[in-house]
Parts: sequence; C-alpha cells; structure tokens
Amino acid sequence: MRACLPAGRDDSVDIMDDAVNWLFLDLNAYFASVEQQVQPALRGKPVAVIPMMADNTCCIAASYEAKAYGIKTGTRVGDAKKLCPGLHLVVAGHAFYVRYHHMIVEAVESCVPVASVLSIDEMICRLTGSQREIPNAVALARKIKQTIAARVGDYLRCSIGLGPNRYLSKVASDMQKPDGLTILRLGELPRILYGLELNDLPGIGPRMEARLHQKRIFTMEQLCRLSVSQMRDIWGGIVGERFRAWLHGEEVDEPETHRSSVGHSHVLPPEMRTMHGAFQVVKKLTSKAAVRLRRIGYWAKGMSLSVQFLGGSEDWSDKTKLMEAQDTPTLLKAVEKLWAQVPAGKPLWVGVTFFPIVPVDQHTPSLFENPKQEKLSLVMDQINEKYGRDTAYFGELHDAREQAPTRIAFTQIPDISEVD
Repeated sequence: MRACLPAGRDDSVDIMDDAVNWLFLDLNAYFASVEQQVQPALRGKPVAVIPMMADNTCCIAASYEAKAYGIKTGTRVGDAKKLCPGLHLVVAGHAFYVRYHHMIVEAVESCVPVASVLSIDEMICRLTGSQREIPNAVALARKIKQTIAARVGDYLRCSIGLGPNRYLSKVASDMQKPDGLTILRLGELPRILYGLELNDLPGIGPRMEARLHQKRIFTMEQLCRLSVSQMRDIWGGIVGERFRAWLHGEEVDEPETHRSSVGHSHVLPPEMRTMHGAFQVVKKLTSKAAVRLRRIGYWAKGMSLSVQFLGGSEDWSDKTKLMEAQDTPTLLKAVEKLWAQVPAGKPLWVGVTFFPIVPVDQHTPSLFENPKQEKLSLVMDQINEKYGRDTAYFGELHDAREQAPTRIAFTQIPDISEVD
C-alpha cells in the first residue's frame, strides 16, 4: 500500500465544508502488537506470530519491525528465520487476542457507537449530526486513539479512515500505516484516489486486476473514468455498478447476506497424528461448531468431514445430509458415521463443516427431533458461558477436552467464554 496522499494526511488537515459519514478503524499488526503489549521485551523488535513451533508452518502475523525484512502473513517460518536471523517467534495466544479485541471495542464504544465489527482487527462507526463535520470527525478519531492507548495499551496502534461511505472509509484506513488518520472528502473524489494502485482497493485481487488489464485498465484514473455500463460489463452485473458508486462517494449498501456454513479445522500436533487421536480432535471440532450453530441461531441440514494425510496418501472428504439439527449428540453421531468411512493413514489435518445451514426463522421442525437433546445442549451452553468453557461436556468428549483450542479467523471473533 502506498503512503497516504498528501491531501488526506492528518498532519496537513485542510478544513473543508465536505462532511464524512463513516469512521473505519483498522488495528495495525494486531496479533503481533498484542504480543508486544503483553511482553514489553518484544517492543521495537521483529516479531512473528506462528501457530506452532515448526519451520514448515506459516506466520499468521508480523510486527512492523518484522515486515521491514519482508516477512508477512503467510511467510513460511523457515523462510522468515532466514530473512531475519534475529526474529522473535511467538506461538499465537488467541485468548489474549480475543480479550484485547473486546476491550478495544469497549474503548471505542465509549467514544462513538460501533456500527459493525467486521473482523478481529476492524470495525466501523457511523457518524451522525455534528460528528460528520471534518474538525469534529478528526477530533473524534484522535480521541479514539487516545482512549485505546489509555484503557487498553499504548502499544496498540490503529489507522483510522474517514470517508463519505463505508467503502471509502476502509480505503482511507489503508492509506497510512501504522497509526494513520486519513480523510477522503467528497469534493476531492475521485481525483484523490488517482495515486493509488488498482490492487490497493479492497475487492480488486489478482484475478480482477488481470481482468482490468485485459480491458486495458491500468490506473486508478482510468478505472474511475469508466461509465456505469463499462463497470457492469467488467464485473458482470450490479457489483460493477455498486463499485463505481462507491468510488464516487455514493452511499450504496450491499444486499443482506446469510451465513452459508459453520465449521472448524485443525492441524494435528505430532502426538495426535493417529486415527484414534484424529478422531478425538474431530469430535472436539464437531462440538465447538455445534455450540457456534446454537449461538448464532442456525440449524445444519448437512455436514462434511475432510482429512489430509502425511506420507503421500490422498486427501479424503465426504459429506452427509442431516435432518435439520443443532444439538451436539445428533451431530456427534453423524460425524461418527462419516469417520467410519475414512481410509487408514497418518492424518495431518482434519476439518468439520456444517452446510447448508438455515437461520432459526427458516427452520422446519421434524417429527423425529428430540427436544430433550436440544434443551440439554442449550442448558450446557448456559452453564459453560457462566462458569467457564468445558465446565459441562458430554462424556465421549472427555479425552478430547484439551484438543483443538480456539483459533481466530479474522472474520470470526469468539466470545470470551469460547477461548482457552
């Protein structure tokens, strides 16, 4: 990402009449910054957060000091150590990341309501009334930064973008890192975007960039000058029209979408790379996914089980239909039947996914449902939420309690009660 354009820099704020509607907050190098906050000895040093101490795994986060050596998310640990011999490797402390996330949300909420938490390190706030005036929006952004530092930790920096719509506030937040504050004013659009690269825009990945190049679109200026029909042609429909409106500062909401699946996966530690050990992990993953189903109010109509093997064995996957269910015993029985079909081998990775899933208002009750099992699962959820994870659990999960600890996907933030 390029440095922020001069017209949008916080240190050269030019008060204009244009108002902004959205404030987008992006926590900088979040996992690594939390580790540096928790462990002061790591501050100012190159840090990579990894899932386990093994050279064949990948970095899941890097501090800015590590990024200076070319280390980024997805860099193989063995390669990262070569790039930076002094690299500090830290096994991910997901419980810390969840706790700090919730503290940060509370800190932001004390300044302005959070409209939506988009991921573990991103949130967006709608500005109203006088908050929309540039001087007030800038003051609010600075207050948020100060509040996070005072209440949560002074090593947790964020970049904030202010813009006329949600999309451009996200773009603005990416334009100056770390600790940036950038304004995209309606009166400066789209000219203020011309200094960006096409792939600086969220939603333009390698495939879309290649498609734009095929249409001889190589610069932001060329993109912004396209007509509605040209954008529809490139994107294949309404998405292109919506994208063009965003770039020109218009408020166009995306249609509401429903979740299509819930699942968990886990790379097996060496001691669990047996068929018995892998099945214990599979049962734990199934139980965790069932809890998530109930928490978000969805029912599963089917499930899949996938296994990756070591030693050249082919990967395996199968699926089964379900009578709509969300209770743990029913889902454990279903995964047990699937597991009986798994070929012998040395498993490396296992994954369980419920799909399709339907929200409770679309759930079709069945004569074969067991309301006692459903009620029991819900009561156990309440006990675990109040007294701590795994206070109550089904007996067949006893040997799997310590397996598959909670991991964080950037778009799925566990409740504090879910973390280890």
